[in-house]
Amino acid sequence: MGCLLKGGGGLYARVVIGAVLLAAGSGSRLGGRPKSLLELGGVPLIRRQLIALSGAGVDEVVVVLGHHAPAIEAAVRDFPVTLARNPTPDDGQASSVRVGLQALSAKLDAVIVALADQPLVNAQDITDLIGAFKKRGTAAMVVPRVAGEPGNPVIFEAALRDEWLAGDVNAACRRWREEHPERVHWFDTTNSRYRVDIDTAEDLQRFTERTGHTLRWPAALATV
Repeated sequence: MGCLLKGGGGLYARVVIGAVLLAAGSGSRLGGRPKSLLELGGVPLIRRQLIALSGAGVDEVVVVLGHHAPAIEAAVRDFPVTLARNPTPDDGQASSVRVGLQALSAKLDAVIVALADQPLVNAQDITDLIGAFKKRGTAAMVVPRVAGEPGNPVIFEAALRDEWLAGDVNAACRRWREEHPERVHWFDTTNSRYRVDIDTAEDLQRFTERTGHTLRWPAALATV
């Protein structure tokens, strides 16, 4: 179920939201293992993200796969999501964003781009981001910002998708944000969960030191 906007006279114009969940990376800085399959409390991070998106009322999710596609697909096949493969994931995150945007259905009002390796982002965090989007004014994109630093996920008007798909493959998300600062609304918050993702062994250690929780590899990947 999606979201409702409140107007002066009541409810109107249901906002239909799609999400692109990026899970195509090689995990090269973590021994070539899929970061999205790291487990917190026995639950893979990618499943935690899907639960969060669903709990926030997102209508449609595309999971973008690349490296490690069979293993990640096996972890999410029981979710009602669309799986899209990036044939060239080493071309960078922008190429995966493009694959995901192409796979979303046409009739959307907004799009979220989320990372599959954020262990702490939950449904309330995404609900808060959607709430900031509703209050964005004339901006086209909303980005969470913690202590002056941008975080993830981000949300933007669906019209931007068409603009990006019609142009350069790299003209999306970060590059667009840098080139159009006047169209960005910064969602300033003290919620540091938007800033936590996992790229390296040092990130794993810092996560444990900060939270007291340990991210573990599933048995099949523990000795890879």
